[in-house]
Parts: sequence; structure tokens; C-alpha cells
Amino acid sequence: MLGSVMDAEDMVQDTFLRWQNAPVEEVRSPKSYLSTVITRLCIDQLRSAKTQREQYIGPWLPEPLITEETSDIDEHLALSDSLSMAFLVMLERLSPIERACFLLREVFDYPYPEIATIVDKSEANCRQMVHRAHEHIDAGNRRFEIEPEQLEQISARFMKATAEGDMDALIALLTDDVTVWSDGGGKVPAALNPIYGPQKVARFFVKLAMRMPPDTQMRLRRVNDRPGFIVWMGGQVDFVAEVSFRDGLIDALRIVRNPDKLRHLPLTPPV
Repeated sequence: MLGSVMDAEDMVQDTFLRWQNAPVEEVRSPKSYLSTVITRLCIDQLRSAKTQREQYIGPWLPEPLITEETSDIDEHLALSDSLSMAFLVMLERLSPIERACFLLREVFDYPYPEIATIVDKSEANCRQMVHRAHEHIDAGNRRFEIEPEQLEQISARFMKATAEGDMDALIALLTDDVTVWSDGGGKVPAALNPIYGPQKVARFFVKLAMRMPPDTQMRLRRVNDRPGFIVWMGGQVDFVAEVSFRDGLIDALRIVRNPDKLRHLPLTPPV
């Protein structure tokens, strides 16, 4: 709901404290009580963060999560769809209550009567909000299936070409409408506007490689349950990138450099 690790942890902590302090007779169903409290806290948090998001310098991206594969295929697909940066950015188009209704229904499969109780709206209103949310989400949603092994191979080739500053190799891996978003939050250098097209994107990464110090280390990782990589420079995380694909090529990269969004990541790469 929040796109922020720190905010999510705060909401979980506040919910737990309220549960611990609630009179026993008020909690007839722990699941219903906890779902209601945390959803309403998240709605309030989103409302208070609205002004900050509107004043944000450059593209806003959610905090990157380093995720692991799960053996449960159905669980993996649900997690993958709901964690990707593209999906989380699309959720920004929704109002806080629309977002809550949509996630409770589509990600957590709550029945409409229960959703209505949680957000304190009528069931008909909740159905309408989920329908409206679908229209917003579907308008910008592009799903393309590709084998996991192919994703990793292309990501590795991209990372190698970037490290070597190989312009031609980079262009060969990109779609004609490839786009890069770079989130520095006004705190570190980053592109203030999206970068479009294979030539400009390849040039951006070649210049980036030229500025990388000798101690730079790059590692392939699953970022928000998508292929991606982490880059360490000077003994700390410099940026994290999530990669999206279409027709076997890279069609989008979302780069997070804002240091406030990287504090939860390991300071040094694994051996």
C-alpha cells in the first residue's frame, strides 16, 4: 500500500501496539481487527504523504525490495504481480481508499462485505472503487511472459555491457521504446525526467560506467520480485535497478538512488 519499507514497518508496529492495548471484548476476530486497523492506518499515512509525493523532485519510485524465489508457484505469481515497481507506481493513480479496496480484493481476495467494513464504505461503493481502480491499472498495464532463465541471461548481459561501456551491446538488448526512470529524490544526481529510446538509454549507461570507481561491484538480484541488480560504490549501495522485458528485450529500467530508500539494504555485497 505504501511503497515505503520504513512506513510499512511503522504501520505494522502501530497496529500491533493497538492490538496489545485493545480490550479483549473488542477483538472478536484478530484477523478482522488487525486488517481493519492496519488498512485504516495506511490510508491515513497515504493522505499525509500526498503533499510530499506532489513536491518530490524527479520521478518517484517505491523503495526497492530484494526478494527471493518461492517454491509455491501460485504464491510466487501473486507476489510478483503485487510487488513490481511498475504496479506500485500505477497504484499512485488511485486514491488511498481506492488503493485499499483494490489490494484487499485483488491481492488478498477479501470478500466485498468484509472490505466494506474495513474501509467503512458501502459494499456497492467498494465494488465501484475496485472497478474504477481496474480501469486505471489496466490502462497502463503491459504483461509479457518470458522464461525466468531468459530474464537472468539478458540481465547479466546488460550488466556486463554496462560495466564494459559497450554501447552497441547495450542497444542490442533494448526495445525501440525502452524507458529509464531514475529516482534520486533531489538528494543525489539522477535524471529529472524519464529517458526514452535505445540510443539515449545506452548512452546514459555508458556515461554511468565511465564514472564508476574501480571498487564498483554489481550483483544480479531479484528486485521487487523482478530481475534486477544492485551496484555498490565506495563501500555502500549506490543504486538498485529493476528491469522489465518485452519480446526478449529490455523495455524499462527503474533505478533508485535516493539514499533514504536504500538504508535497509546490505552495505556490502555478499562474498
